[in-house]
Amino acid sequence: MLTLIDLHAHFVPQRFPAYAGLDAAPPWPQTACDCGRNVLKIGGEDFRALAPDCWDVGLRLEAMDRTGIAIQAISPMPELLSYWLSIEDASHLCRFLNDEMEAQCEAAGGRLVALGAVPLQDIERAIGELEALMQRPAFRGVEVGSNVNGEPIGSPRFQPFFAAAEALGAVVFVHALHPVGADRLPEPRNIMAAVAGYPSELAMAMTSLVMGGSLRDHPALKLAVSHGGGGFVSTLPRLQHAWTVSAALRDLSETSPLELARRVHYDTLVFDPRTLRHLAEMFGDSRLLIGTDFPFRMQDAAPLATLAAAGFTDEQAARIGFENAARLLGLG
Repeated sequence: MLTLIDLHAHFVPQRFPAYAGLDAAPPWPQTACDCGRNVLKIGGEDFRALAPDCWDVGLRLEAMDRTGIAIQAISPMPELLSYWLSIEDASHLCRFLNDEMEAQCEAAGGRLVALGAVPLQDIERAIGELEALMQRPAFRGVEVGSNVNGEPIGSPRFQPFFAAAEALGAVVFVHALHPVGADRLPEPRNIMAAVAGYPSELAMAMTSLVMGGSLRDHPALKLAVSHGGGGFVSTLPRLQHAWTVSAALRDLSETSPLELARRVHYDTLVFDPRTLRHLAEMFGDSRLLIGTDFPFRMQDAAPLATLAAAGFTDEQAARIGFENAARLLGLG
């Protein structure tokens, strides 16, 4: 059986430290038991019900065995990135999360690696945290949101962070977060934001990365994006055409949007074999990686079947299932 590397899998700790900052009513995460359910609360409000496989290493490994996954790269549930906290509070929370993920990796006997959290609301602090993380064997890079308090991740303000990541060889995994336009979605908005909001959010995030200079100026940056890049695969042909006819866009980059987009890795979490084949045709099968979104409800619980349904050859499946991620994560 083909063994896989899963780049898109999340972690939530069973418990969080008590809030020790100065804000009167901070959006600080806590877990609680409510009628027999574990619930993540943020700022005292219910955010998501949690199952024990969010933090139980044994249950995680059992699920990996069932689905043919040899190695998982775990990253925090995106809401825990907490860019909206004060820098001191966010730094404290990121260090807690990173310590917890490191312990998970140590308990998993080499089957887990980590993509950590950094407080991107302060670029210098984020770079310092990144540099510290890359000294720890469990970490292969970081997860970042598609925007930071509404500012797109491809904004020039984040260029120093990407420069540091490139120099360190750190993977930067861009995950959809707080999608733009969520107020236009029908109820229940917490579900519809992931269903319909993430694709448009990622299309705009990727457009900002392609045209904002991050990919142009950092050709060796190890960048991966969640959910197959969302709607970007449909946006890219329009962007490419606009670049060919617009001098203003060519002034932003002498390199075409298509060429820049092919420097990025995209996960397979698109729930449709035709869309997955289209991703391979657009970006190349060397740029696709398995992503399951374990352990949440919207996960791909059968990634081997996903590859089979897309009709990839054995060689393509081996690249997408294992080799591309192994190279990106430096797993040998």
